[in-house]
Order: sequence, then C-alpha cells, then structure tokens
Amino acid sequence: MPVKDPKAMIKVFPDFQPMRIKYKDVFDLKGFYEALHEWLLENNWKDKETKPLDYWENYYGERIAQNGMREIWIQWRVWKPSDSEKLDYYLDMDWHCIAISNTEIVRDGRKIKLNKGEVELKIRVYIDKTYEKEFSQNSFLKAISSLFTKKIYREELERSEKELYQEAYAFSNFIKQWFKLKRYLPYEESKPFFTSQAFPSHLKE
Repeated sequence: MPVKDPKAMIKVFPDFQPMRIKYKDVFDLKGFYEALHEWLLENNWKDKETKPLDYWENYYGERIAQNGMREIWIQWRVWKPSDSEKLDYYLDMDWHCIAISNTEIVRDGRKIKLNKGEVELKIRVYIDKTYEKEFSQNSFLKAISSLFTKKIYREELERSEKELYQEAYAFSNFIKQWFKLKRYLPYEESKPFFTSQAFPSHLKE
C-alpha cells in the first residue's frame, strides 16, 4: 500500500474511478509481467520502502482449480518524486488473472509455449502533498497550510495533476499496445520497444 492513506492524498482520476484494461485470449503472462516491470523502471518508478527499489509487489495470491487453471491476484505499489520537491507521485496497480492455463501456438514453423485466459488491470494514481508534514511541525506554517494549497501552490498542483494523469494514460496505452487492443490516438505511434507476446484470435499475424 502507499506510505500514506490514499484518503489523505489527491486522487487524480475523476470520482476516483481507476483506469481499467481487460484482455482475454492467448498471451505470455511472464513476458507481460516483465514488460510492465521494465516500463516502470524506465520511467523512474520505484518502491519507496524496501530494497531492491524495483521490488514493488505488495501482494501475490494464487488459486489452482482441479482442472489446473489458475486464478491470480497481484498488487503493485510504486512511487516517484515529482519535479517539485514538495510532492510525491504514487501509482497503484491491481491484477486479476482468471482461468489461466498453458497453451501452444505455431508461428514461423515453430511452437511457442504461452498462456491463455483473462487478465484485468486497475490503475490508480495519487499525489501526496509532502510539504504538509513540514508545515505541521511549525505553528505558523500549519496555520497557513490551507491557504498555501489553495492560493500560492494551486497552479503547481494543477500542473502536477495533469502530468501524472498523462503518465498514467501513457502507461495504460503501453498496456493496450502490448495486448494489441484498439486505441484512439491523435498521433502516429512508433513501433513498440517491447515485443508483444499477445495473440488475439481476431487478428491475423
């Protein structure tokens, strides 16, 4: 979980509704896990409390049915400082994988071992006003904390909210691109750095 209670932080998405992404078909679960891990590392997301700094798996749970299919729950909790010294960014990501089984497909004359099933991802992002802790330790600063937030620092907070929203959107788009899901972008997209290992049945390779 985030270092602070989410209720005490700025919730960037309207009404605190998470970004949701769902995919159901053939894909490489391990490859997808590693691709997301590398994207977060490249964009300077870290674990704030533990070492190594890239170990941000807060929870992993798995249930195996009698037919061998797996149901998996994963929680990632990552953090990074903003450009401002007075704010921190948090990203929460919850995985729910359903009916995961092993399968094989043939590509270019060779068999590839993959997985089949459904994965749903929920992404939430927050901003922590870290200056509030400093202000709380000084009686004068504590008295003007609300004024500072609403008047003096308002533009910086709005800029940070926009920046974090855009990054969350870019992360969401990366996931959709990896899964070869349809996206509506106002620009031409470059070839992805991470090779997709998703094989939707409605697309011809």
